[in-house]
Amino acid sequence: MAQNRAIAVVGTFDSKGEEHFFLKERIEDRGISTLTINVGTKNPSPFPVDYDLYEQVVADKGVIPPSRDKAIQAVIDHATVLIKKLHKDGEICGIISAGGGTGTHIGTSVMHVLPLGVPKIMVSTVASRDMKMSVGTKDITMMHSVADILGVNSIIGGILDRAAGAIVGMVQNSWEQTQKKKRIALSMFGFITKAAEAIREFLEEKGYEVVAFHANGTGGMAMEELAAEGYFHGILDLATHELADDLMDGYCGGIGPERLEPISGLQIPRLVIPGGLDCAVLEFTRNNVPDKFRGRNIFYYDFRSAVRLSLKETRFIAGQLAEKLNQDISGIKVLVPMRGWSEADGEGRPLYDSVAQDEFMKTLRHDLDPKVEIMEVDLHINDPSFAELAAKIMDDMLRTSN
Repeated sequence: MAQNRAIAVVGTFDSKGEEHFFLKERIEDRGISTLTINVGTKNPSPFPVDYDLYEQVVADKGVIPPSRDKAIQAVIDHATVLIKKLHKDGEICGIISAGGGTGTHIGTSVMHVLPLGVPKIMVSTVASRDMKMSVGTKDITMMHSVADILGVNSIIGGILDRAAGAIVGMVQNSWEQTQKKKRIALSMFGFITKAAEAIREFLEEKGYEVVAFHANGTGGMAMEELAAEGYFHGILDLATHELADDLMDGYCGGIGPERLEPISGLQIPRLVIPGGLDCAVLEFTRNNVPDKFRGRNIFYYDFRSAVRLSLKETRFIAGQLAEKLNQDISGIKVLVPMRGWSEADGEGRPLYDSVAQDEFMKTLRHDLDPKVEIMEVDLHINDPSFAELAAKIMDDMLRTSN
């Protein structure tokens, strides 16, 4: 609940002061107080604000040169420190901003320092574009302004009023989980959905809470970030597919170096499975196959297609996985379903390649620290028996780690 805490209204008040002041009024009319922060880099706020970073940062020419990019970065740096402190001190319960390209960059950059669960709304003229860099791994709600943000008119006024209503509703949430359980992170993606669903059921029967992450690049990194914050007791890394897509510039790539690497200061049991490491998922259909993939085993899915990795690519992925896991082998186990790693992989299926699988296993056994247990089972990844086994091993790992 918000209680007596405020919602931070962060924006370029020097150029969009009318709009942000309107947000402030619409929030306060709903019974929640606000704290206003000007992150504009051109002029002081024409409206009274609680914190004017233009005056504190940009106007002081002894702090930074007056160049636009450096001024913007300086304002972001100071705003993130301020927002972190306000949240730590219990003064704010949410954050909202509105802007164009630059305003969205500043607003979302500031929002990134707040933890999961703190409501974050960005009303943006560019929300219909690719927002991967702006949202990243955070629970930021993007709201398209539709019209440009230039004054409060019948369209923008309605959009901003609904945004104010949304942030007030979000900070007034009252739901809390009634029963606290040990939490297990589970990575998954489409080709191994059956496995993920069954594993979740088996783990929940054992009394765990399971939080699934779509291994789409951002999802895997979000899982790693929350694990680093101490949110999970164990990680069942069913879908390590992101390594393949990252190598091939695929649909689920874009992972950072932290993916599958040790979490500093924490010993979290991790069961690693090569889910989806048979292929890379790329955006093409059977009607426009790139020349470089003709002749390969291909699984046509929707607007995307899965391409079987070559022997060279397979060796690289196995070596990369081993290199990451070798950095800290404590609490690591590897489980390999030898009958296939996705719905398209297996005898008689489009991506089946026993030679490539053998090459993966040969490289993994050679490169992985021999102290890490590799368990090979004569099952397919989507077999119910495999899900039951994976859940049992994860349960055993957690019990012995206590």
